Amino acid sequence: MAKTPTKAGASRSVDAITADLVAVLVAVTDGAPKIMTIAGGSALPSGPFEFTHRSLQTGLRAWVEAQTGHPLGYLEQLYTFADRGRSGDAKAPHSISISYLGLTREDQVGAGFAAHWSGWYDYFPWEDHRDGAPPFIAKLLTPRLKAWAKSADSSPLQRERWQRCAITFGLDNRDWNEELVLQRYELLYEAGLIPEANRGNGRETSVVPGKPMTSDHRRILATGLARLRAKIKYRPVVFELMPSEFTLLQLQRSVEALAGRLVHKQNFRRLIEQQELVEETGAMAADTVGRPAKLFRFRHGVLAERAVAGTKLPLSRT
Repeated sequence: MAKTPTKAGASRSVDAITADLVAVLVAVTDGAPKIMTIAGGSALPSGPFEFTHRSLQTGLRAWVEAQTGHPLGYLEQLYTFADRGRSGDAKAPHSISISYLGLTREDQVGAGFAAHWSGWYDYFPWEDHRDGAPPFIAKLLTPRLKAWAKSADSSPLQRERWQRCAITFGLDNRDWNEELVLQRYELLYEAGLIPEANRGNGRETSVVPGKPMTSDHRRILATGLARLRAKIKYRPVVFELMPSEFTLLQLQRSVEALAGRLVHKQNFRRLIEQQELVEETGAMAADTVGRPAKLFRFRHGVLAERAVAGTKLPLSRT
């Protein structure tokens, strides 16, 4: 406990507050979305903000490179998490986490680093709808959510709970909204269906599939996933994840991997062409099956041309 003087010359105790910097570092490889993790996949790269750091971003870059050996490229601040009891330990000091979203390409983690790339759908398996809704949503998750809704103390609260479940998980013939990643995670937390909700009471069991993370790192990851799913629809950030040259099919698969939804091939290509986001390199991909595919590159001039108006990259539905 720290002490601060009062007007009477006495002192009073105040809670110590710590500040951590946390990175959600994303890559897409062969149509598989990945995140950089440490501690055996149970945590995101992070470290405390120190007075020697010139800025928050400088501190974050230093910690990520020290833990992973991976330099950071594109980076934007994500959110500041300051709720009490975020670690699940009521006796722990009050801490805040300042999170950042980084986009990069997957590189081999160097020797001597404990970091590795993990599939983000290992943590959120209910978010991958590229092959339709995962069967466990109907078989396992929906009955549990119904039971939780019915456990409310009053009929109005029961209806309110179920309406939230139906909206966030696309139940009762509602559409699935891929951007509600954080709302779905927090609903599962509130319903006690994931291990993070039961820490400290000796019942850290998982009712639904999905790998837990330390403290509230999975909540931070959900925030990053939601931000990225929304952002790819209006800014060309997906190209931060692409190699310098790529086929249009590789680009489409990357967008689908991030969104967890399939897109209509012809409509997608028409959108890319109309918005003049890419240009041909004049080369052909050598490793494609069947007919060789043209190689493209991102047209960087689009960033200056669309700086004010923005760039649409909407998901097309099948």
